[in-house]
Amino acid sequence: MVSIFLGNRYEVLSKIGAGGMADVYKGRDTMLNRYVAIKILKREYREDDDFVRKFRSEAQAAAGLLNPNIVNVYDVGEDRGLYYMVMELVEGITLKDYIEKKGGLSHKEVISIAIQICSGIGAAHEAGLIHRDIKPQNIMISKEGKVKVTDFGIAKAVSSNTISSNAMGSVHYTSPEQARGGYSDEKSDIYSLGITLFEMVTGRVPFDGDSTVSIAIKHLQEEITPPSEYVPDIPYSLEQIILKCTQKNGERRYAGTSALIQDLKRSLVDPDGDFVVIPPLRNADTVIITDDELDDIRSSYDEDEDDDEGYGGGYNDYSDEDYDDYEDDDDDYENDDYDYSGGYGRDSGGRKNRKDSDEVNPRMNKVMKILMIVVAVIIVFIAIFAIGKGAGIFKSFGSKVTEDKEEDQVKVPDVIGKSEEEAREILKKKKLGLKVVSREESKKYEEGTICEQKQKAGSRVKKNSTIQVVVSSGLVGEEIIVPDVSGMSEEDAQKTLHNEGFKNVKSEYQYDDSVAEGDVISTTPAANAKATEDTDIKMLVSKGAEKKKVPKVTGMSEADAQNALAAEGLLAYVLYEASESVEADKVISQDIDAGKKVEAGTTVTIVVSTGSDKVEVENFTKRPSSELESWAANNGLYTIASESYTSDTRFPAGTVISQSPTTGKVSKGETISYTVSLGPEPQQPDTPQQPDTGNGDTGDTGDTGQ
Repeated sequence: MVSIFLGNRYEVLSKIGAGGMADVYKGRDTMLNRYVAIKILKREYREDDDFVRKFRSEAQAAAGLLNPNIVNVYDVGEDRGLYYMVMELVEGITLKDYIEKKGGLSHKEVISIAIQICSGIGAAHEAGLIHRDIKPQNIMISKEGKVKVTDFGIAKAVSSNTISSNAMGSVHYTSPEQARGGYSDEKSDIYSLGITLFEMVTGRVPFDGDSTVSIAIKHLQEEITPPSEYVPDIPYSLEQIILKCTQKNGERRYAGTSALIQDLKRSLVDPDGDFVVIPPLRNADTVIITDDELDDIRSSYDEDEDDDEGYGGGYNDYSDEDYDDYEDDDDDYENDDYDYSGGYGRDSGGRKNRKDSDEVNPRMNKVMKILMIVVAVIIVFIAIFAIGKGAGIFKSFGSKVTEDKEEDQVKVPDVIGKSEEEAREILKKKKLGLKVVSREESKKYEEGTICEQKQKAGSRVKKNSTIQVVVSSGLVGEEIIVPDVSGMSEEDAQKTLHNEGFKNVKSEYQYDDSVAEGDVISTTPAANAKATEDTDIKMLVSKGAEKKKVPKVTGMSEADAQNALAAEGLLAYVLYEASESVEADKVISQDIDAGKKVEAGTTVTIVVSTGSDKVEVENFTKRPSSELESWAANNGLYTIASESYTSDTRFPAGTVISQSPTTGKVSKGETISYTVSLGPEPQQPDTPQQPDTGNGDTGDTGDTGQ
């Protein structure tokens, strides 16, 4: 077989992958004697000067990036009409394939991978480059557990304010601004990373469809389903991170990867924390597109696009056996001293083909441990600073104490579309007041309805603050009566509202015990209210009965356990059982694991200890039998007695001569056998003797002298 060489240096060995513009081959650098990946521009693009320029631009841009979480570019060149780029060969698996094999990753593994992706993307952003094609197919996980971002095939300088349709990222992961063909920046990569996080957690992409156009439009006009709908046990903080990354409006996403990494690290130590801040909405979160723009989007996409193309990076030679080696043996992780549990341990009810929920690549342990050490050090410094500040040591660093502590703040509810009375009641429950600052005509809301609030919904304010609102003094425009869609399915209700002429209908969701899941509870504005076609109609849709998290009650007293379950809306069924290891009145076990979410009113069976049923036997030998009988009765034991005479003076009558058993422990309900003394055996009395007459005649006295 004749070897193919490029640049008189690189030997081409075998094809290992394909991308949108180039094929990838495994090669050998004969000068440095190392294996490399060689990307060669596809034949159909070699004659296209524009593609050649992009290919060279990609190589030059990527060559300047030096980061352990980016695939290194070693060289770029041209040989006999073949344009090639020489890169680091990553022996491993794409994140896409890793997700497909596992069906969904544990939250700890998701965070570990995400932090490394952010590190690579952040390095590119600092160099003035946007990736624009972040997706699991372009993320490699090496056999050593290192995560690397690859394929900067459509990366361009940040100063560029347009992106061609040919360079648009894979549609399942594309940002709304990319889908619309507009300006894209670092936040576009943040959005694509958010979609990737969603897929890591759930094992699925949030938007799918029959064509690239339909998927692109969903990115523009539909909100993603919260991951907890598919994976109920996802930590709250991680879900909020994903939701913030995938906001339609770029201003509501993370400004950069540094802030995202900070929240990811915090999520490791505070899974249920409410620390992710999504900026309030200033404009419509979804985008309404015109027919002309829709035609442009259709023409921008190639309907035959293969969304699974990517770097490949050696995975074609990576067997299932290698994969098994990759994910086996979490002993190091499981034995880690740090407790990641955070109150979880719930079942993975919604996960698709989920393997062990806390399984993680053992080679990720080193990364995780380093991250935890960094977080621990930061926490220690914060604690030292707080203590020092309290003692007055750090006054020079600023003596002002923030009065608006987080626990003293509340989220502002959305009262737009509500009547004044309704708004006051809603705000009152949040310990907030209401002040009408003006009354103005409205094109959306009828007279007496809140048409604007100065403090945006979702923002945080101090308790007892006053929320300023504008109330409609009258509806301007053609009036439409809001139909009553309560009780309808969400789909039917949307059709009904659209048929009435309303253009802006949006769903919000909440738990409701009395309305079936998926049915409409109410609308804002309310049914029969006056509105116009421009009015924002918010449908409140039922999520069904609220799931309750089962508390951990093992080790609690019976009363405390019942109270804890009742506080969560759950019932308790109590069984009693003797236990040598659990003291009396403490809960031994519960039949539903702590942390699992169940319907309100579910009965949890708990087993309560009655204490040990064993009794330490006392020896009552030589003691009155009445003492043994009394002791046995008090300890739940039965007795069987026998009696015996004894000449042994040690056992007066009424005392115990012997018992069985005499020592050890017996269970309550068992029998103690004993023998009680009757004292010495009584002596028999002597038999009386007849007097002797001397002749042996005992009857006749003889003749009297006749």
